[in-house]
Amino acid sequence: MALSVQISLPNGKSYEQPTGLFVNNEFVQGHGERFTVIDPVSEGQIIQLQGASSDDIDGAVAAARAAFEGEWSELPSTERGVFLYKIAALIDRDRDLLAAIDAYDNGKLLAAAEGDIEESFQVFRYYAGAADKITGRTIETSPQKLAYVLQEPLGVCGQIIPWNFPLMMLAWKVAPALACGNTVVLKPAEQTPLSALYFGKLIIEAGLPPGVINIVPGLGPVAGKAISSHVGIDKVAFTGSTATGRAIMREAATNLKNITLECGGKSPCIVFDDCNFEQAVKWSHFGIMDNKGEVCTSTSRIYVHEAIYDRFLERFVQVTKENDKLGNPFSTETLQGPQVSKPQYDKILSYIEQGKSSGARLLYGGAKQSAQGYFIQPTVFVDTTEEMAIVREEIFGPVVVISKFSSTQEVLEKANNTSYGLAAAVFTEKISKAHTVARKLQAGMVWINSSGESHYGIPFGGYKSSGIGRELGQYALDAYTQSKAIHVNLSEE
Repeated sequence: MALSVQISLPNGKSYEQPTGLFVNNEFVQGHGERFTVIDPVSEGQIIQLQGASSDDIDGAVAAARAAFEGEWSELPSTERGVFLYKIAALIDRDRDLLAAIDAYDNGKLLAAAEGDIEESFQVFRYYAGAADKITGRTIETSPQKLAYVLQEPLGVCGQIIPWNFPLMMLAWKVAPALACGNTVVLKPAEQTPLSALYFGKLIIEAGLPPGVINIVPGLGPVAGKAISSHVGIDKVAFTGSTATGRAIMREAATNLKNITLECGGKSPCIVFDDCNFEQAVKWSHFGIMDNKGEVCTSTSRIYVHEAIYDRFLERFVQVTKENDKLGNPFSTETLQGPQVSKPQYDKILSYIEQGKSSGARLLYGGAKQSAQGYFIQPTVFVDTTEEMAIVREEIFGPVVVISKFSSTQEVLEKANNTSYGLAAAVFTEKISKAHTVARKLQAGMVWINSSGESHYGIPFGGYKSSGIGRELGQYALDAYTQSKAIHVNLSEE
């Protein structure tokens, strides 16, 4: 059976797409359930893939374990860095194709996908440079004792990535894991597996030893569960919904795996009356509508001071109308593509109906955009109350709720009244207020006078039900290593 097909992309590019699992530097046939990758623009089939079974996961784990116990973890750190630099160079070379692949099966704007690939390139370069800078320390106790600490790799790392930033989330997880000397078994989302499988070709070209990276597309309840519960896996890193994160935590208890969970959010955006008004509107809009709202950090709850509330609503709706240009992600005229899948599309529409029936005022949007494709208008609800589902629950789409506040204490109580704690944004020109409010917000990341920004050198992660641990920066190196204390008796006693 052929394990690749020719795919023609909407921008005219054509390429050879691998269709098998990538294990031990070979594309092999999966034995799990078949699943279909759908084009969210046309709702037509892009490709069918044979997913990984639990036996296939066993094989991938065995390959990763052999590689870890073989040459990879013993490889000098500078040489691991060289491999990461090679991967970065190959991503750079193929950036146009990789961006087109992600835009095709995700529905995101091609320009946005190009930004994702740029970050993927930079992430691999960053951790290539970090590979030989992972150091232990000596600890002074007494002249009779030498004590030192080694930072060692964890072993085989299972990684489960989401569909909203396909290759970028792969980079966020794979690059630091490899820099630290671990090996990887990675499951891409079943909605968007194409760029991850293509990445397997780059692994071969970069010359990585067999088994260092294994890519096993498949269904979450089968392949994902097999990874999170596998006793041969030492760590699991996951990005996705909080509900799935809880399930992974339970399954990881089989051997008390080290875990990193980056889960959902319902992030607040606080707009004070002393803000730079136009900047606040611009960034507040970007914070929820970027990537068609399919961003875990989306600032989907906007609280506006009563003194500027009406003015803010008028301007926010005006900006939303100006950006209400839905269509093919490959068109330069398009400002918003389709939602990733039919289930996600239906979920968002159901929340919009809940918002209407619960008494929230629909100020703009809320409609299906066309008969074909998973297109939903950017949607603005106002005059909401805190008990409404559209205020409490993560929608993961282009839907925002806006309400007013009168005091700092009031808005902090509302902002923190959530089970989530991923991100938050604050808009004010008063520096003392900005820092005081940022400190009091229960969130792993706070933006002052912007929204939705990240950088590969800055830690990314949340409080409460938004996850455990941090990705990116030096913090990811901590997440993929463990400390070993060595005690040496120097005395003759």
